[in-house]
Amino acid sequence: MSSLLLGVDIGTASSKGVLVDADGTIVATATRAHEVSMPHPGWVEHDAQAVWWADFTAISKELTAAARDQVGRVELAAVGVSGIGPCLLPVDSDDRPLRPAILYGVDTRATVEIDELTQSLGATTILERCGSVLTSQSVGPKLAWLRANEPETWAATRRFLMAHSFIARRLTGSYILDHHSASQCTPMYDPVEHRWIEEWTDLIAPGLELPQLCWPSEVVGEVAAGVAGQTGIPAGTPVVAGTIDAWAEATSVGVTAPGDVMLMYGTTMFLVEVLDRPRRSPDLWGTVGTFPGTHNFAAGMATSGAVTDWIRKLTGESSFEGLVAEAQKSPSGSHGLLMLPYFAGERTPLFDPDARGVLAGLTLRHTRGDIYRAALEATAYGVRHNLEAMRDSGGQDRRLVAVGGGTKGGLWTQIVSDVLGAPQQLPRQTMGACLGDALLAAIGIGESPEMTQWNPISTTIEPGPERTVVYERFYALYRELYPDTRKIAHALAREQRNGGS
Repeated sequence: MSSLLLGVDIGTASSKGVLVDADGTIVATATRAHEVSMPHPGWVEHDAQAVWWADFTAISKELTAAARDQVGRVELAAVGVSGIGPCLLPVDSDDRPLRPAILYGVDTRATVEIDELTQSLGATTILERCGSVLTSQSVGPKLAWLRANEPETWAATRRFLMAHSFIARRLTGSYILDHHSASQCTPMYDPVEHRWIEEWTDLIAPGLELPQLCWPSEVVGEVAAGVAGQTGIPAGTPVVAGTIDAWAEATSVGVTAPGDVMLMYGTTMFLVEVLDRPRRSPDLWGTVGTFPGTHNFAAGMATSGAVTDWIRKLTGESSFEGLVAEAQKSPSGSHGLLMLPYFAGERTPLFDPDARGVLAGLTLRHTRGDIYRAALEATAYGVRHNLEAMRDSGGQDRRLVAVGGGTKGGLWTQIVSDVLGAPQQLPRQTMGACLGDALLAAIGIGESPEMTQWNPISTTIEPGPERTVVYERFYALYRELYPDTRKIAHALAREQRNGGS
């Protein structure tokens, strides 16, 4: 057991770590829960020191201690890290965080900057050059927001980091960003030429030092002596660049062939489809993949597990078991309830930060089990909407692989398969992106080939034809409900931004 690999993922609601041997066998795992901060409507943030670095050091020390207990020493072959993204953490010349990190598309503060940059550069031009239009997911408008709204912070900003590149910088001193994450820094990166678009980065963030670009499995440095004690990782251990969490997880479960789609069940629902060539859609994110020559469509709902957790807290439940049991007693269609899951706006394919949650059809006979099931069904309708957008834009949608903590228990995944009328394959492990991080580390040091799959499929969820027929009717109503309520939702969003007065 001399070739141990460490993988750590910094997630929205928790961080996870895994210690594996050279063939992907899990030796030890660790988890740390944390919270996001939402100081204003539309703002979603993490404290990089108190969340990202504190979680990483706690997990790495726990796992290296586990290795020491098992084999009497710590011999790590390499380290890989992933994280939520794309995010924006501005740091000064000494790499000190200047404010909490602005998170990915769930943070919708930069709407004005999205409109201004789109008008200035042209929506079609941005889509053709960058593979995506500007949305709340894009880093460019977030930088423009920082420059316009926090001038003192901007004046001190010298570099920008994401969760995984922040950890890599702390561990090795290297200022890097992987090509995939850069391809979500729209409109600053060219996904065909794999380089920064200098004239647009100068327009958006003049004077900002840009990170060196590399691929997620590339070794970018070694753990420095100064942080070895803080992390438990021996000095000199190689560190790979890492990437955004969904792409690390897709790597671990073998979502690598054109037509493969990964559904990530988590705080948000995220989808990644492997493409046969670069494609563009105004309704999706076109990105480069994890390895050179690969391309993806990505889609993401602003909420999924976040809504079910909201219901859990609202009803005073300490766990999900009771709610799931009650939801299982509710029939397909939740006794005539229909929910829009846009509790934090919506990302793809609507790109509407002012969309809001709706629960339609309530009567006095409805139970909290009906409401909880309606939330699960709403997520499934959102998945179908995104998959249809992918197919309309040239995606092939041949195989669905479901991952993430939300796949446990069976009800949620069964509802999604019933709504889609399609099977989903579930891998053996639910450790998530951290297993992919360890695999990327193994690839980076030459211990595994690029297309290695460490997390094989163990279960297939088949749809129930009679339930699929029911959901056809409800999905049609779901697609009508958003445009029919959009005007009211936008008015209410304006009231919320104004304090409801």
